[in-house]
Amino acid sequence: MLKLMTLIAALGVSGAAFAKADCTAHPKDQWMKESDARAQLEGQGYKIRKFKVDGNCYEIYGSNKEGKKVEIYFDTKTLDVVKSEID
Repeated sequence: MLKLMTLIAALGVSGAAFAKADCTAHPKDQWMKESDARAQLEGQGYKIRKFKVDGNCYEIYGSNKEGKKVEIYFDTKTLDVVKSEID
């Protein structure tokens, strides 16, 4: 029984590490246009391979100005970084 509880706890922790970003839910009319957001991020040095809406976030896959692989979630109104993973 102890082994089972340990396994369940371990799976719960590892699942939380891959949880989605928790972006603020702004009304859609307050969101930055996707084309403007993309242009602004590219202006900051990101090379965007994929740009998508994920819930209440803008999410990009690509690389930063240092050439490191990134997955980043941005606030749809302010483009503040909400969550990032950099390899």
